[in-house]
Amino acid sequence: MIQTPYIVVAVTLPIMKSYTYELPEHMKGVCSLGMRVLVPFGKRRVTGYIISGQMTCEGFRAKKVLDILDDHPLFPESEIKFFKWISDYYIHPLGGVIKSALPSGFDRHDVSCVFVTKTGQAAMNQGTLNPGEKQVVELVLQRESCTLKQLIKNSQNKTINALIRKMEKKDLITVSAVLKKDGAKIKKEKFILLAENPKKSIRMSKKREMILSIIKKKKEISLTGLRQHIPTAPTLIKPLAEAGYLKIIHRQVFRDPLGDPVDPDTPPRLTDEQKIVVRQVQAKPNQRFCPYLLSGITGSGKTEVYMRLVWDVIENGKTAIVLVPEISLISQTERRFRARFGDKIAVIHSALTQGELLDQWRKIALKKVSIVIGARSAIFAPFKDIGIIVVDEEHDTSYKQETGLRYNARDLAVVRAKLNNCPVILGSATPSVQSYQNVVLKRFEELKLEKRINQHPLPEISLVNLKKYKDVYGYDRIITPELSKEIRKCLDKGNQALIFLNRRGFATSPICQDCGKALSCNYCDITMTLHKGLNVYQCHLCGSTRPLNTKCPSCNSSKIKPLGFGTEKVELMLKSMFPDARLVRMDQDSTTRKGATIKILKTIRNRNVDIIVGTQMLAKGHDFPSITLVGIICADLSLSLPDFRAGERTFQLLAQVAGRAGRGESKGKVIMQTYNPDHFIIEAAKKQDFFEFFQNEAPFRKALMYPPFSRLIQIKISGNKLDKVKKYAIDVANILNKLLENKEYQKYIVQILGPIEAPIQKISSRFRWQILIKSPSSTLINRLVKFMMDDPQVATASGIRLIVDVDPYFLM
Repeated sequence: MIQTPYIVVAVTLPIMKSYTYELPEHMKGVCSLGMRVLVPFGKRRVTGYIISGQMTCEGFRAKKVLDILDDHPLFPESEIKFFKWISDYYIHPLGGVIKSALPSGFDRHDVSCVFVTKTGQAAMNQGTLNPGEKQVVELVLQRESCTLKQLIKNSQNKTINALIRKMEKKDLITVSAVLKKDGAKIKKEKFILLAENPKKSIRMSKKREMILSIIKKKKEISLTGLRQHIPTAPTLIKPLAEAGYLKIIHRQVFRDPLGDPVDPDTPPRLTDEQKIVVRQVQAKPNQRFCPYLLSGITGSGKTEVYMRLVWDVIENGKTAIVLVPEISLISQTERRFRARFGDKIAVIHSALTQGELLDQWRKIALKKVSIVIGARSAIFAPFKDIGIIVVDEEHDTSYKQETGLRYNARDLAVVRAKLNNCPVILGSATPSVQSYQNVVLKRFEELKLEKRINQHPLPEISLVNLKKYKDVYGYDRIITPELSKEIRKCLDKGNQALIFLNRRGFATSPICQDCGKALSCNYCDITMTLHKGLNVYQCHLCGSTRPLNTKCPSCNSSKIKPLGFGTEKVELMLKSMFPDARLVRMDQDSTTRKGATIKILKTIRNRNVDIIVGTQMLAKGHDFPSITLVGIICADLSLSLPDFRAGERTFQLLAQVAGRAGRGESKGKVIMQTYNPDHFIIEAAKKQDFFEFFQNEAPFRKALMYPPFSRLIQIKISGNKLDKVKKYAIDVANILNKLLENKEYQKYIVQILGPIEAPIQKISSRFRWQILIKSPSSTLINRLVKFMMDDPQVATASGIRLIVDVDPYFLM
């Protein structure tokens, strides 16, 4: 508990520094580091996080804390150092870092709300308002509480701000600050116990007697549990409680996001390779910090290695964090860990409701669990004594957050392990070039699993040259005769086939037959995709749609030809070619509803489906023993993207999806359709040989000084007016170039590339420019960008958004 007269608070505003506040006498001894406080900031009230105590406040008079918002810390004191490191490295406000780390809904602040006054209501009834005023009043009255932001957004009036000020002066409306409360609340439930001395006697019906009998037997029961025995229990317990037969108490309960119950498992015998890997990690004295890269081929038993190492940590009274890249993978991993560890597990990912996420966080903070399994945000789990951190499929791009705080959970796992002095295991069959370079430089230790479990062989991979079918009409251009033949063989043997295409929708290139122009999005520089299931053309960047009967925006022709293909079209083709087969499609469109992903995975696992058509959601980590055939429709899709990591991503995706075949007793086969069968990346994927890929890829990266041989920061600039964005981007580049004249920067190779228009020049009506900064020294370019952001010319631009992305993953 804090006893100091002042506290240092990180506020949830886009401000890099922290602020000192005075702690009122009655709050001393009540608040702790890691709790939220409500503090005044200018004319409003905002949420802040206590990061330290302070004895004195010199040079100014500190404002007083208004309220304490928690009854226990939301994160341990040891995590504050971690948050500060993130703030410094990713050049992001500390309050924003902590807000991003916590479940959504933990934020109270003043919001400007608009209310209609009595004068305004009377004028509306009498019809004395002008059209503009009438529209404003109608918009406000439509909502229970209308924020100023909502009103401005929904109004079509270009002079809405001036109109609001005028209406305020006329006392037609009033704008007031309203405190926005937490989005999620603690769930409480009624529990029923027997009372010791009844106050009065009442008539006992059969159901009342049953209630008393059940409670006597169970000692205590929740109202939800009692309703399962007697549905009318809520109305029956009230008179029993009033008469003194029962005692009703309210208690916090945790919402359960876990799946169906699982049977406990028996740990299998480790293979010789697995034993060597486990012993190598356990051999380190006192489990000290050491980063490991576990490079095991697909199906080699990496998950069992993770579980053995986690078991060892839990037995020693410590905790573990296990990261998986996709929400669809969490279900499989969580089931396996629950079978081994029971109820010691919490899960954290974005598919949980706010309430479920809040409960999982509280369970971790209150030390009710020892293991957290989750997607990238699980790296912030409020554990104190961390014994091990595991990052499965460490190469996956899903670990990089692309909005708000743009962190990489894989990199943060290494940092957090170092701060907690514990080992970190990065596992993958296709490691990232970055991680393998760290092995080469002896920063990471390599652990290897080179054989599949039960001596199952790797699948046989055959290449099909799509150039042979470029002039063929019909299905053979997409599903070649070679692939079709293998699908039929697979079905005849009673096995499952996975058909992979990393492109969703029905037709990806709708073209006007009269003028030849593509049907593009109004708000983005990208072609729309036909989704036949929804009967719309959809933009995959901003989500905007056009109806199916839309006309060409250029020539007004209604002859739109749906060229190209996606998973939807492939699914229809396969249904036509194999009418006897049961099909399921798994992509972003088919898994939007809550629980849809788990339902599809269960269908595959229970063998209720014969052919699975899927995108990269199915390409990694899944273990389906009945899949013996993998068909890759087009292996080259991502190979020619204007991104230096395009080749790496293509190799990883192809090798991973190929690894889904032959994980059971039957031998697997992969048909890889490609236009570039001689490309070194396709060849390496065919051999499932990461080292061959690395030896070919690394020299290109080194020659061009791209990561991992340099560090990269991307400055993203966007706005609604192209000229303004371009001028601002040039100004920012000039400031950076001027800073480079400093002798300190000239000691190193610092390159500034740009400014230049982004490959996708417009998204959601915002024009995009970018600048890339490269250097072998991350500290140097980090400092350079901080100096640039402090320049008044950068800070004062209105209508322009500047985003700093440290170690960017997507350069489009």
